[in-house]
This record gives sequence, C-alpha cells and structure tokens, in this order.
Amino acid sequence: MILTGQKIIDSICNGDITISNFDYSRINPNSYNYLLGDEIKVFSGKTPDGFPKFDTVKLKEEGYVLHPGAMYLGVTDEIIGSSRYAMSLIGRSSIGRLGLFLQISANLGHTTSSHQWTLELHAARAIRVYPKMPIGQVSFWQNDGSIQCLGKNYALYNSPMERLPA
Repeated sequence: MILTGQKIIDSICNGDITISNFDYSRINPNSYNYLLGDEIKVFSGKTPDGFPKFDTVKLKEEGYVLHPGAMYLGVTDEIIGSSRYAMSLIGRSSIGRLGLFLQISANLGHTTSSHQWTLELHAARAIRVYPKMPIGQVSFWQNDGSIQCLGKNYALYNSPMERLPA
C-alpha cells in the first residue's frame, strides 16, 4: 500500500521517515519531489580488473549537459530513508518528457536504509541538469511481514559507488 502525501508528512513528523531539508511544497498526492545533488559521475571506461570507472563532475550554477549514449550516476541532494517503509525512487514525468530518464534498473530503496541515493541517469537527447533541481520522486510503501536489515552495502555511502566494497 502506497502512502499518501499527508501520511508522508505525518511519518516525517513522528520519525518513521527521514527527508533532510524537507520542504512541504514538494509533497505530491503519493510522493515527494527530491533534488539532484551537486555532482555527477560520468562513465569513462573500465579498470584493468574490469570494473567501471567514472569521472566526477561538480555541477556548477550554469548546469551540465548530459548527452545520449553516455552513462551517468547522480545522487539525491537529500538524505532519504525509513525504518518502517520501503521506498521507490523514480523520475518526474515532466523531466521524462524532456528526455531524461531516471532509475531504469534500480528504483527500490530498502527499508532501514537512510542516505543520499544513487541515481541512474539516461539522456535520450542532450539535456542540461542543475544542482538542486527537482529531478525525481520518492514514494513510500507499507511492508507486509517483519522488517529485517539484511545488509547495508550501499546504505553506508552518500555518493554513487562504482562497485561494492571488498
């Protein structure tokens, strides 16, 4: 069952949901609009052992142009998480209509995780992105069953990772 906007607000107030720098104006009927952080990682090849290699680009006020055919990772500006609800991070339809797609393969945020989330960015056409632009939405879902934390590989980090830690 998906949470309504009011239930998201109530859950932030009672501590069941964390959204740093929460802004009431970004609440939707069933989600919250999150912002793009201030850096992008651009795929630049592979390491000698076959793992992906990325260059980090610090976003400036004038923005940065994403191009089709390139692989980008971003990060949410906010720390988002919940000890009670699972999360789904998706793109905003208004951004999708401009040709920018988010979270194509990994949109699930596990219950008990709370951090800045890695964003998969795919540009269907050249598009300029800016730091702190509203780029996506997070929705919260009621779990059915007992909640267990089964590991937090990515939850330990607040920036996109190129591979799991050893």
